[in-house]
Amino acid sequence: MSHPPKRGSVDQAVTAALARLRRRTGVQLAFAGQVGESGVVLNAFDGAVVGPLRGALLQEGHGVGGRVAAQQRALSIQDYVGSPMITHRYDRIIRAESLRAMAAAPVVVARRSVGVLYVALRTSQREMGRLLDAVSHEARALEQNLAVNDVLRRLRDRHDGSPDRIRRSRVAEAYADLRALAGETGDPGLRARLLKTAGLLVDDPAPAADVPRLTGREKDVLALLSTGLSNQAIAQRLGIGLYTVKDHVKNLLAKLGAEGRMEAAARARGLGLTP
Repeated sequence: MSHPPKRGSVDQAVTAALARLRRRTGVQLAFAGQVGESGVVLNAFDGAVVGPLRGALLQEGHGVGGRVAAQQRALSIQDYVGSPMITHRYDRIIRAESLRAMAAAPVVVARRSVGVLYVALRTSQREMGRLLDAVSHEARALEQNLAVNDVLRRLRDRHDGSPDRIRRSRVAEAYADLRALAGETGDPGLRARLLKTAGLLVDDPAPAADVPRLTGREKDVLALLSTGLSNQAIAQRLGIGLYTVKDHVKNLLAKLGAEGRMEAAARARGLGLTP
């Protein structure tokens, strides 16, 4: 169900994020890497670089970027070359660029690391909290931007005259993705915006007396169930246990008066609970 955003939209979003980071923090260099099967490839820069950093491939777990991508956790280093917190496989590159203090944060979409954002100084720095907060905030904004843009792209990326069933299926996937993303963010304002946007994809609801009261998590499970996902896939997407999903599905069937998943999805759509 997950599709990578188009390369052009990613490049534009990353370029804008790096420019904001340099402007807000005053660092000499902000840069980013794309996570692939081979590791993290450093491919976007805002600020002067000597050369070795461009195109550098960081293997999983090594250097700041490899560690951040693997652990999906932000990291700050007061002085790179002397730090005991990382492996030093890439010291030659870092020395060539004269980089010292560094902070980095992962960009995670659908629970998968897709990139790493960095800010760096050419002097050591004792207090790294401000830089770590800034790069972490920008990474969160970028990952939500990429995820939401992917949902909207898939809504637009359909041919005129396609069968209504295909259109409805894509809308249902977008709705489920938006609800799942809302559950992943720790920003209350962003969560509210994502849920509001998801609500715009749902038809006018049935009279309130006819609509069962569902919890927020039941709505999340119902949205994914309606796209045809298995219980195991729903558990992985929402980051909850398989038996927890099974309990939610059991409750949904009872509340919707349905004998099975397909009937539950159909009734939910008819009641305006899903697209």
